[in-house]
Amino acid sequence: MSLIQSPKQRPDAPSPASPASPTSPSVERPRSGPAALLGLLTAAGGPRYAAALLVDALGTGLLRPFLLLYGIGVLALDPGAAGLAMSAGMVAGLLVLPLTGRWIDLGARSLPAAATLVVRAAGAVTLLLAGGVAGFTAAAVLLGVGSQSWPATHAAVVSTLTEGRTRDAALAAGRTLRNAGLGAGALLATLAVAGGTGALKLLAGVTAAACLLAAGLVHSLRVSAPRAEAAQPSAAPFSPGPATAADPALRRITLLSVANIPFAFTFDVLEVALPALLVLHLHASAAWSSGIFVGNTVLVITLQLAVVLRLGERSRHTVLAAGGIALTLSYLGFWAAGGLGGTAAAGAVAAVSVLYTFGEILYTGSGTALVAATAPPHLLGRALARWELSMGVGRALAPAALTALLAAGPGVLWPALAATTLLSSVAVARLRPRG
Repeated sequence: MSLIQSPKQRPDAPSPASPASPTSPSVERPRSGPAALLGLLTAAGGPRYAAALLVDALGTGLLRPFLLLYGIGVLALDPGAAGLAMSAGMVAGLLVLPLTGRWIDLGARSLPAAATLVVRAAGAVTLLLAGGVAGFTAAAVLLGVGSQSWPATHAAVVSTLTEGRTRDAALAAGRTLRNAGLGAGALLATLAVAGGTGALKLLAGVTAAACLLAAGLVHSLRVSAPRAEAAQPSAAPFSPGPATAADPALRRITLLSVANIPFAFTFDVLEVALPALLVLHLHASAAWSSGIFVGNTVLVITLQLAVVLRLGERSRHTVLAAGGIALTLSYLGFWAAGGLGGTAAAGAVAAVSVLYTFGEILYTGSGTALVAATAPPHLLGRALARWELSMGVGRALAPAALTALLAAGPGVLWPALAATTLLSSVAVARLRPRG
């Protein structure tokens, strides 16, 4: 179905309630709670699309541990070779993102989202057929391309079916489900390892079938951009195209995406920097880092949607900048906690991680929503692709950068993270639209 909506509201401003429709909720500030979560998950596309979101969430949770374990356990690859193949998949996904954005700008919505799931299904099938490094690399590339392009295509679908603060809440609901899927997917990967190579192969087959089913459900929605947006692409599909009146807005989003790169280090702080700090520098039990990870996941799942709804009247720029300030303070807190030594230091790190999690919630709850709200409608795909590209670049750089800084000492790592994140927060605040 091709949905024609009323004109979008002024960027970065709360939108008034719009007339109710089967696909676009009219409530300006949806209530929180399990019922609201379910309602928002089905707001953009109904139960079929919600099912696809569940498949994506589980697949994302499976991807990193499952791929590595499959390469080592089933294909008997060297860990280094398997890791290199996975990096190639991430790089390939980043290279494809700009093309995905331009495809969206041609007016496509559900088709690109379905295509990412088909590509992931092809990656899972390639895993089953792989016999060595070449096959595993091909599978990693397909899975990387599908996974990296999904967030932009998902945000484009949600932005077409909802608007204003309902869109923000729907995006937050999707992230809540995604975080739950990360935990569930990692658990499934762990259980598959216990079951041996047969269980890993079975899981690859189930993943392929689930992705194909989800792709069919998404494609059946037949969602495309409103005619007014699809009729005025600013350029040919894969060429820069002439300058338009909307280019200044797109340039502002490009600068915002550059400022986002230090923010994107946030996720690897939890997965890389904190475990290394606790185990290698504070000589604490690995249980501390595991507990912090679990606590972070639970807090994000339970609070993400509620915080987005609570801050619905605030400027998205303000919320994003505030998230950077909270992260900056948490990095300084980790630095101070590390100076305590022993169990007290580990306990202090765990306490500061609550502030860190709050900063993460503010960041993830406002970033994509800000881009979707301020992007020119016919350049939505390119805007989302640039934002996700900055996210991917940040996550690709983070492990090497964080470990190198930590090797120089916590006194180098945390001040460097705090300074760059603070600068990014200032940049975000200054990039607010004028007038």
